[in-house]
Amino acid sequence: MKATLPALPRRLLVLALAAASVGSVYAATTTPASKPDVVADHIDTSVKPGDDFFEFANGAWLKSHPIPPEESQWGIGQVVQDELYAKLRKISEDAAADKNAAPGSDEQKIGDFWTTAMDQALADKLGVTPLNDELARIDAVHDVNSALDEAFALQLLGVGPFFDFSVQQDEKQSDAMAVHLWQGGLGLPERDYYFNKEKGVAKVRAAYEEHLHRSFRMLGKNDAEAASSAKQVMAFETALAKVSRPLAELRDPQKNYNKMAPADLTAKYTPSIAWKTRLAGWKLSPNEVIVGQPEFFSGLQALLAKTPTPVIRDYMRAHLVDTYASYLSADFDNEHFDFYGHTLNGQAQQKPRWKRALRAENKSLGMILGRIYVKDYFSEAAKQRYNTMVEAIRTAYGERIDKLDWMSAATKAKAHEKLAAVTKKVGYPDKWKDYSKLTIGRTSYAQNMMNATRWQTEDMISKFGKPVDRNEWEMSPQTYNAYYNPSNNEIVLPAAQFMIPGFTDNQIDDAVVYGYVAASTIGHEITHGFDDEGRQYDAKGNLVDWWSKEDAARFKQRADVMVKQFNAYEPLPGIHINGEASLGENIADFGGIMIGIDAFKKTEQYKKGEKIAGYTPMQRFFLGYALGWLSQEREEQLRTGLLSDVHAPAKWRVNGPLSNVPDFYEAFDVKQGQPMWRPENQRVKIW
Repeated sequence: MKATLPALPRRLLVLALAAASVGSVYAATTTPASKPDVVADHIDTSVKPGDDFFEFANGAWLKSHPIPPEESQWGIGQVVQDELYAKLRKISEDAAADKNAAPGSDEQKIGDFWTTAMDQALADKLGVTPLNDELARIDAVHDVNSALDEAFALQLLGVGPFFDFSVQQDEKQSDAMAVHLWQGGLGLPERDYYFNKEKGVAKVRAAYEEHLHRSFRMLGKNDAEAASSAKQVMAFETALAKVSRPLAELRDPQKNYNKMAPADLTAKYTPSIAWKTRLAGWKLSPNEVIVGQPEFFSGLQALLAKTPTPVIRDYMRAHLVDTYASYLSADFDNEHFDFYGHTLNGQAQQKPRWKRALRAENKSLGMILGRIYVKDYFSEAAKQRYNTMVEAIRTAYGERIDKLDWMSAATKAKAHEKLAAVTKKVGYPDKWKDYSKLTIGRTSYAQNMMNATRWQTEDMISKFGKPVDRNEWEMSPQTYNAYYNPSNNEIVLPAAQFMIPGFTDNQIDDAVVYGYVAASTIGHEITHGFDDEGRQYDAKGNLVDWWSKEDAARFKQRADVMVKQFNAYEPLPGIHINGEASLGENIADFGGIMIGIDAFKKTEQYKKGEKIAGYTPMQRFFLGYALGWLSQEREEQLRTGLLSDVHAPAKWRVNGPLSNVPDFYEAFDVKQGQPMWRPENQRVKIW
């Protein structure tokens, strides 16, 4: 179901990293002999680099670190996350122990949230009762109009029946906030889950219906009624999925930009939904709204008109309970995990409650935790260090643009203008968000989550009609991730990106850092501004065509080579990587590597050419890049990602782009006939 708190704006091109960025951009010291080498000790020498570089670079570590039963994947990212959890747990426990925390203070909010989240006995005693008010309102639904009353109320609580909405920048007028309406309302991760015939997906569909069956039993229906309700809700969602756009089509910003008056949306697509009146109920009075997929809303209208009211009630019950199940009693929590954790992602058991509590706390109080986290764990010197590295990558990218033989001078000038305008946000915000109006108490875990969700949703709504705050962050500093936002033309690199367990800055050489940070994170995010989607936005963040017709055609021709390459990869029998859906991330991976190489070649370590742990500087650069994707995942999660994620699996984020990089061929003497070797005319050549 929909995440408990509103997700990142869908236009953000997020890099879901499998590893944090590490090290000093200046350090070029050899790792002491007494300490394992940051990359060499992970190598599986039984594998040739030209056969499978991912396994060569990471295989020894992966073999000695099996996936723990509570995890769906295991790699350097999860090791980093465990270190983050330990730090955040200390912050939370210290706040909970503070008996003098003033009401409304950061410490009071964190302490009360943590205490209540960790109270399993209280959650079990309350059962589903924290949701009673909303369940009663659903029970009162008797027609389409009353169903819409409750659907719009649930949206404020992070439950997404029927559709999604957000208030975010107007893609074609980036200095204005606009109301966006988007397809949604599905319980499975993505619309193709409802139709794909692969046997593993078919099992997931059957398991989802059985999950609904059990959930309805837990809500009081007898077995026959629960089974009937599950079948009908599944049919309703399948019909909703049928009118939804596939994953790849959702990456076309022009096709997803359909501006119209609320009255026109009502008249042309959804006569049952009086959008002007409904939005006014949220204190929104836009003259126009931006509709992502008009045909979806037309399909929704038809479904609302023909679906019996009892089915609509069951559909909303299921979405409400699945959104908040993790914060209810153990029976609801375990049922939710059984499907979303075990079936979808392959986890054998739940993570410890304290880790799940921290995950929820990060969603609810992210910036409050962040203020304390950076004070304790991220220095101003580190922030400045990585600001400097961003500029090194920006310079390298500019030089690469100048050398392109397929782009005209006029388009290059626009590209330079956009590159120069990219805003960098490193570490943490200069101005912190005000949480003073958010109430956190000890009534119940679920109530705190509802309070936080409503506060965040209303905070988002309040931005309409105000100047765009380009200083705001969409991720907290302790988030292990990074993103590019085309409407702000910005890259955002949270503090948690810059850490690796077991090593300090002066123990990691520049070669590894440039592969690990410059290529996989900074270069990747900047390249998002010039991938197949990001390139459609100008220097000010507006969706406008700044390319010559000929240059755009040449770009597409080159991008199509990458689509074809990734479409051919088949990580699971019968399921290929979606080259169209993953194109932006694949371009960003490739571009980040090429820019990272250019920047690294300016360092003293590269120029000296001395080996460390038996590997040349350029070899260590590529080993550093592969270290960033050191990860293995269960088959269930691999399947989920292939069908619903725009990122390729970790192994192919290494082997895929590197097989197009001439320096890689030279560094590891890759020969024709090896799996990593690609004919010259089949190699991607974009940025």
